[in-house]
Amino acid sequence: MLSKVLVAYGTTNGSTARIAEAVADVLRKEGLTVEALPARSVESVEAYDAVVVGGGLYAGRWHRDARRFVRRHRRALTGRPLWFFSSGPLDATASERDIPPVPGVRRAMVRLDAKEHITFGGCLEEGAKGRIARMIVSSGKGGDFRDFGQIESWAAGIGAQLLAPSPGREPQ
Repeated sequence: MLSKVLVAYGTTNGSTARIAEAVADVLRKEGLTVEALPARSVESVEAYDAVVVGGGLYAGRWHRDARRFVRRHRRALTGRPLWFFSSGPLDATASERDIPPVPGVRRAMVRLDAKEHITFGGCLEEGAKGRIARMIVSSGKGGDFRDFGQIESWAAGIGAQLLAPSPGREPQ
């Protein structure tokens, strides 16, 4: 049985970190040992049986820390159960329909044989870092579009996959 999971994330204003923590909380409730860490702080993934990587979307690209994490650890990630998530749309579209991964994330999924990707709604509120983010908020287009029910349901699916007995292996 797989038991130790890393949820690594790239975030600027904390919204993606909160999603990562929600994923980690669900996996812990399923009985897994989970660490949620900023992607830039992870030195090795060797101690983990499975990995979830999330990044905020900025101008059609995954957060730099998430991209660098995947690149830096690509060899160790190969062969481990791996899931990706993105956060970003500042509207309800992520709750209404499946949004495919941006091209860079899609390429990483193929290279690393990731199991799944999902895009969650983003959150951009007063006090956001960055000139463009502040302009979006001041224009009235910010807000919190994260759907924690959707996030928790997706994480529960990961937990079920990790805890399912493999063919030829006894359940524990």
